[in-house]
Amino acid sequence: MPAIIGSYQSAVAATISQTCERYAVPYLASDNSAPSLTKRGLKFIFRPGAQDEMFSGAMFDFLDALKKKGQKVETLAIFAEDTIFGTDSATVQRKLAGERGYKVVADVKYRANAPSLTAEVQQLKAGNADVLLPSSYTTDGILLVKTMAELGYKPNAILAQDAGFSEKALYDAVGQQIVGCMTRGSFSLDLAAKRPMVGKVNEMYKARSGKDFSDLSSREFMAMIVLAEAIDRAKAADGAKIRDALAAIDIPGEQTIMPWTRVKFDETGQNTFANPVLLQWTGEKFVTIYPETAAVAEANYPMAKG
Repeated sequence: MPAIIGSYQSAVAATISQTCERYAVPYLASDNSAPSLTKRGLKFIFRPGAQDEMFSGAMFDFLDALKKKGQKVETLAIFAEDTIFGTDSATVQRKLAGERGYKVVADVKYRANAPSLTAEVQQLKAGNADVLLPSSYTTDGILLVKTMAELGYKPNAILAQDAGFSEKALYDAVGQQIVGCMTRGSFSLDLAAKRPMVGKVNEMYKARSGKDFSDLSSREFMAMIVLAEAIDRAKAADGAKIRDALAAIDIPGEQTIMPWTRVKFDETGQNTFANPVLLQWTGEKFVTIYPETAAVAEANYPMAKG
């Protein structure tokens, strides 16, 4: 096996990448966002997409922009699951909140796949933050939103760290309860208006899968494209040669389906040019609201209260 792509959960990626390192097999972290994954001195891990420090930076830039427009954005609630994904995300958001002058009025760490979130949502409700920042996978996200509805809690905005809040399954289950929910992301189908290739590739994907690219599937697709480019350059199905080709790769952003500047890895294996976007759920689909270079709509803030 010359290379591996994976693996959705950062906690799983932490184990896989260590094993890959031992056997000199490149691991492309297609949709893992925990910052610590590329800070362990490993030589065979590569992440084409952004990590949570980059994502959270964009999220706080957006909050700062809202404040400049006169919106009330003063207090935050951090809600994070207890695996490496949620722990890393909460750490970054806590740090940024302090640096940017936001008050964290609730900081809730919960057990992933918990059977109940009643006590945790009561803490969130008591804090009554302007913006809720959840880092949750799909099942937990659905339970969170349903519990919020049961307890009559709805902040001015939900700005999620992707994961479950980018998944169609969550919105199929609770979507009308969180119209106006925002999430960071890597992919914007709206980009097709400015970069026609995005629409063409999406049509090809949809013909095979029956659905549009999502934030996660687009990242997995790009990881495969990057790996294929590296294998072509290596001219061999050899892990060490593919690793060297990945380290040297430099793909212009306009040659991808992502809103990235380029694909070029630093010495840790992180693509530092993977520009994040922010998306808002309209009740039927996501639209890009940030940054201005990619946005097709203004953010609705506060989110719908219905």
